[in-house]
Amino acid sequence: MQHPTGTVLSTEHVDLVRDGRYLLKDINISIEPGQHWVLLGANGAGKSTLLSLLGATAHPTRGSVYVLGHKLGRVDMRELRMDIGHVNPRHTIGIPITVRNVVITGLTNTTEVMPRWSPTPEQEAHADALIDLLGMRPRSDALWPNLSQGERGRALIARALMVEPRLLLLDEPATGLDLAAREQLLTALDDLRNQNPSLASILVTHHIEEIPSTTTHALLIKDGVVTASGLAENVITTQNISECFSHPIEIERRGGRWNAQSRPRERV
Repeated sequence: MQHPTGTVLSTEHVDLVRDGRYLLKDINISIEPGQHWVLLGANGAGKSTLLSLLGATAHPTRGSVYVLGHKLGRVDMRELRMDIGHVNPRHTIGIPITVRNVVITGLTNTTEVMPRWSPTPEQEAHADALIDLLGMRPRSDALWPNLSQGERGRALIARALMVEPRLLLLDEPATGLDLAAREQLLTALDDLRNQNPSLASILVTHHIEEIPSTTTHALLIKDGVVTASGLAENVITTQNISECFSHPIEIERRGGRWNAQSRPRERV
């Protein structure tokens, strides 16, 4: 499939209704090449549901979703998903294969290297370059069961990049990581974005501290409704975050990163 130029992804007045209940309501978003969005909201707000639409794994009940220039409902969704890099930290690999082979399976979208198939030398070199970019070169021959959660996360990002996607989706990639592993992951994401200026990405999280410094835009969602959307510095504010999470939260930004804490109650 040829990649069309222009907007990477957009939605127009999208609703998603299941069993008579709105999971998403009137969602409008437009993502351009080189933009890096974060979807923020409390548990159950609709973040992963929205990501399923943007990643072409679900259809809207009403409205239009355009992914890589194609309208959902008028395109082979399986073929379209081959051009999207999707990083799910809960991805399961049943047999003990090496990091290098995990990354190579991004070409076939399988959990193991397919029988009677082998990558070309160029594809192998591409896998090695991605492993290096994500800081995993010393672990390229390590077996999947022997990897830490942070190493698995970086390996899965490299895997998602094997198809050279225009759009990278990251569904809570820092889940289960300790502090050092989280920082290694965020540094790797910043490096990746800086080296791929046309790549667009969407990261889902409910933790302010997990937002990379290269994030350009933010969307806040509450009960399936967007409460704020736009440039990250205008959206990730004390007022907007407090409203989105229904709790008084003080937001600070230092060195390009955000942090949050409960606002102290005013003394009477």
